[in-house]
Amino acid sequence: MNRFMFACAAVMALASGQAQDSWAQYPVKPVRYLMPQPPGSGADTVGRIVAQGLTRVWGQQVIVDNRTGAAGNIGAEIGARAAPDGYTILQVSLTHAVNASLYKNLSYDLRRDFAAVTQLASSPSLVVVNPALPVKSIADLVTLAKARPGAINYASAGAGSATYLSTEMFKNQAGIDLLHVPYRGGGEAITSILAGETSVYFAPVSTALPHARSGKLRPLAVTTAKRLQLLADLPTVAEAGYPGYESGSWYGLLLPLKTPKQIVTAVHDASIKTLDLPDVRKRLVDLGYIVIGDQPEAFAAHIRIEIDKLAKIVQQSGATVN
Repeated sequence: MNRFMFACAAVMALASGQAQDSWAQYPVKPVRYLMPQPPGSGADTVGRIVAQGLTRVWGQQVIVDNRTGAAGNIGAEIGARAAPDGYTILQVSLTHAVNASLYKNLSYDLRRDFAAVTQLASSPSLVVVNPALPVKSIADLVTLAKARPGAINYASAGAGSATYLSTEMFKNQAGIDLLHVPYRGGGEAITSILAGETSVYFAPVSTALPHARSGKLRPLAVTTAKRLQLLADLPTVAEAGYPGYESGSWYGLLLPLKTPKQIVTAVHDASIKTLDLPDVRKRLVDLGYIVIGDQPEAFAAHIRIEIDKLAKIVQQSGATVN
């Protein structure tokens, strides 16, 4: 019996040693970076910058895999079912926290089916209008909207997206009625306002800024609590007469729930190194993102808090999907 137990212990020790060696060498092959949002969206922009940085840090290719649909739920479902070996990383955003209350029959649970890695960055919104709309300030927009209730439309990246919630929050606070026109992601939404199909868009700064600088869109305000250094001359919505207003999105990384802790730590550490690369940080900041890079426990807590907070906003907006 003692010989049997000794043999079992030896086998377990060998297996443990082999696992430790494999974790120490991770990654030894390309890593899939699941992107639930479409190309051209703010989320996709962050993901591609981070994936390129991770490729350099690891010396292994990190491949962005856009799996879009159902407001990001399709990509999240794939991520939840992926093998917990560290070779599938999922990027999530505020949209997924909204989906937790907007969708009643999700096949995954953001809080229970994943291991948190880190929050990469947050993104405020830029309130922009098509130049054909005769407004030059938030005050002008509110005055016109009150004079023409329901006649002015606004674009969003879909019901439940950050762009939708930011606008709904503003509508409620300003007491105005804007017509919602949802699109299948931020790329389609920005295209619609550039084409004049829609008039107002609470867009991610990274998406709208190039068009605002070129004059194709007119910026009215930013949705941060304080002015952005990048757009120091542009007032916040709060400064424009709506104190306390603040909105935007955030982006972070998750792994399947049963991923070994050593792999979670390895992905976290590589992500922080990536965010600390001077060119990566500069690209994100220049596009209007606020770089974060927190600990897994902090990101997990952030997700829980966001789900609870956003559930109240979804209820107030009356939005439903299923």
